[in-house]
Amino acid sequence: MNDVRGGTTGMTTLTDEYYDSITAMLKELVSSQRDKLAKAQEWIADVLAQGGLVYVTGSGHSHMIAEEVFYRAGGAAPVQAILDPALMLHQGAHRSTVLERLEGYARVVLQDYPIGPKDVVLIASNSGRNAFPIEAALFAREKGARTIAITSSDHAARVTSRHKSGRMLHEVADLVIDNHAPYGDACLTIPNSDKRMGSTSTISGAFIVNAIMAEAVANLARRGIDVDIYRSANVGGGSADAEEIVKRWRARIRGL
Repeated sequence: MNDVRGGTTGMTTLTDEYYDSITAMLKELVSSQRDKLAKAQEWIADVLAQGGLVYVTGSGHSHMIAEEVFYRAGGAAPVQAILDPALMLHQGAHRSTVLERLEGYARVVLQDYPIGPKDVVLIASNSGRNAFPIEAALFAREKGARTIAITSSDHAARVTSRHKSGRMLHEVADLVIDNHAPYGDACLTIPNSDKRMGSTSTISGAFIVNAIMAEAVANLARRGIDVDIYRSANVGGGSADAEEIVKRWRARIRGL
């Protein structure tokens, strides 16, 4: 006899465990971080209302959180993803790991962007221990921008900083949202081994940035302020809409 969850009655697969872990994580995230999510969307709404930009960055796999809200269906146009190729994986995974630990590199990357007091900068880092996210937050604050960290409090509590200051990302950002990813990120145990799989931080990070951006745009809509939102290029009229939005923002947003 088969059932939907396990294929065979009584069996629980890793797919089921992953589903249960992810849904439990997101429920706890929303419950415990509700006030911080509300504060984040208020800051973003204020930034967009005054013509500022939302910058989003991260190194390694955390760069995907920046990509998640940049030039995509359902995404707001006034978002600048800071995507340094050397900190991503396609130019060398080990190289990106070395560079995210290199002190001074974040300043080199971020100084190419006109970050200022009208802006907000989101920095994603599951551990929050490496130099890049820590220095990205410090640099943005120097420029007068508000900073929002997306990080795992569980992981951060079990490791030490790799930055000379001895501080972690959650200690240098203005607002910290706990992504509720477990220590080590992976949540599934492989039978007969000590290996773990099933990463969590990308899912929770994508949820966080999409949720706060949507709430911010809804906040502005209630104030009568319109925000350019991309539609899928694969629906009727989507490509034409995107082209018009890109024309309006290309002068201010790199990568369009």
